[in-house]
Amino acid sequence: MFLGTKICGFLGAITASAIVIAQASEAQAEALTVTDIAGRQVTFAELPEKIVLGEGRMMYSIAPLTTRNPFEKIVGWKDDLVLYDPDAFRKFEAAFPADTARLINFGNPYAGDFSIEAVLEADTDLVLLDVGNLFKAEETGLVEKLGAAGVNVAFVDFRRNATENTVPSLLLMGRILGEEKRAAEFIDFYIAQMRKVTNVVDGIPAEDRPLVAIENAAGWQNDFCCWSFGPYNFGRFVELAGGVNYASTLANAYSVDISLEGLLEADPDHLIGTGANWIESRPEVSSILLGYEGDPVVNAEKLQALAARTGFAELRAVKEGNMHSIYHQFYNSPYHFIAVQQIAKWLYPDDFEDLDVDANFKELHDRFLPFEASGQFWATLK
Repeated sequence: MFLGTKICGFLGAITASAIVIAQASEAQAEALTVTDIAGRQVTFAELPEKIVLGEGRMMYSIAPLTTRNPFEKIVGWKDDLVLYDPDAFRKFEAAFPADTARLINFGNPYAGDFSIEAVLEADTDLVLLDVGNLFKAEETGLVEKLGAAGVNVAFVDFRRNATENTVPSLLLMGRILGEEKRAAEFIDFYIAQMRKVTNVVDGIPAEDRPLVAIENAAGWQNDFCCWSFGPYNFGRFVELAGGVNYASTLANAYSVDISLEGLLEADPDHLIGTGANWIESRPEVSSILLGYEGDPVVNAEKLQALAARTGFAELRAVKEGNMHSIYHQFYNSPYHFIAVQQIAKWLYPDDFEDLDVDANFKELHDRFLPFEASGQFWATLK
């Protein structure tokens, strides 16, 4: 019942968003009112021309929605893309060197280093924020201060309730960017990719679904086990892929700490850690360096090292070759359908034998992104 409700919620969100798409008019240089993911009505006298991103990783969602230069309307951001996904940043930098060089680092909008003065000096029309930080943005007075200065704020969500909010977030951004037709095209692609999994998984009985443990940012802290996700984000991806998410059995929360003792007792069928190229900003990590510059040889050694941590060698998933690693940044991106697909292939190799995740990832880049696919984005212990 719980899993069925989850899938119905995903499909319900798709249906509702499709209705909105059908009703949306072509972007015009006149007053535009949208409802953001926080449920706030935001009115623009005309389409915004100068946008500040509360997170640099919002470029994951802006890039596939723009038929032109995706940085054309972006004046600046928080530098998290540069710090925590330098492989992707270098892809953007190679394609748009002048634009990436001119971007202003406005700091963290949810902390004291965010410069409202710099936002105003840049004649900003809109600041895009993550709805998961709505409380912080309101508590610090950021939304009120920007509004009083005539700068609109809109909230999107590709992280917390990603599978419910990706489509309405894309639709919202398509309208704001004046790219409604392109947004509809990408949304159609996204829905079709998600249904390649959900249409199959829907027929798998609950009692036949494997137990899966997600280790969030495996190797980020070498003396700690473990961060995980409840029925949100990667926890939700596991459920949509047909697994039982271990951390969801412990707490209905976005972030769940799990102990090594608890993990050993649960002895999941599959163990999936997330990884990315964090070593440039955090040299002490032992994480799998997945991303556009990921090296399969290097990452195979790193995955072996993670499997050799105290206690992990005792896990059935490790012994049976069902320990995996997947690109962490899928957790904050409309490309999370790739994660759902790859997890489904790990859990049900026979049912998804014909699902070509590599080809789908390549199609994503060929059709919607301004650079080619490269590197490594998932791995399995050999």
